[in-house]
Amino acid sequence: MDRIASATFSCPAISMSRVCRVNPFGLNINTNHRKRFSCHIAVTSGETTARVVVDNELDLEHKKHDLLRAVQDTQRGLTATSDQRSIIEEALVTVEGFNGGEEIDLVKLDGTWRLQYTSAPDVVVLFEAASRLPFFQVGQVFQKFECRDRSDGGIIRNVVQWSLPSLLEEQEGATLVVTAKFDKVSSRNIYLQFEEISVRNININEQLQALIAPAILPRSFLSLQLLQFIRTFKAQIPVTATSPGRRSVGGLYYLSYLDNNMLLGRSVGGGGVFVFTKSQPLKL
Repeated sequence: MDRIASATFSCPAISMSRVCRVNPFGLNINTNHRKRFSCHIAVTSGETTARVVVDNELDLEHKKHDLLRAVQDTQRGLTATSDQRSIIEEALVTVEGFNGGEEIDLVKLDGTWRLQYTSAPDVVVLFEAASRLPFFQVGQVFQKFECRDRSDGGIIRNVVQWSLPSLLEEQEGATLVVTAKFDKVSSRNIYLQFEEISVRNININEQLQALIAPAILPRSFLSLQLLQFIRTFKAQIPVTATSPGRRSVGGLYYLSYLDNNMLLGRSVGGGGVFVFTKSQPLKL
């Protein structure tokens, strides 16, 4: 029930002295013979509370916009200067403060998130390689969480779309997937245990397809089989522990902010920060 705020004031004498009390549910009037009267007006604070909530939500959206604007011209972190990194960190901390301390919602976390910015060296090095090597491209980078029906953890897939333009389709020629199991170890910390690295979804370009199976010649069974093999090819490398009792390669990941359209994370131990926005479901 909304809290009730009460205000009391005195008014000059009138011909018929009264004491009146007004409340949200009706009007009760009592009379006496005093020369002055007092009115107690009760109003709910619900309207004020709702206004504060709306103002907070608008302020949060503005702060999120400021963060996305700050990372916009950094090529996902590749070209960020020290000044830009300072501005981004300040904007990131501001957004984190809006739901700091709240327990992470795994239902809300479930889904595909697209990378907008990172300072993690193991990701930035991919962008650096693509900027220096003319035969290598890096497309979109995603984190895909599978934890909707879980309360203690789930699966996370780090997805990198890449290409060799002379052989594969632009930007999305192939997909690198690093799969890890994660356990929720505190309200906002998850521990990752990496299990597998795979390359899949290979899409060769039209020139290579024409070389394998020229359009002007009848496509043989062998050439069609080769094309099908390339399209369905999947290379998998396990990264689990090989010795009994030895823990797999992993790390602690702090999910510092989460709502319906933004995810912020920090790799514990100086591994960098991450800014993600919600994406359409990704099929692997």
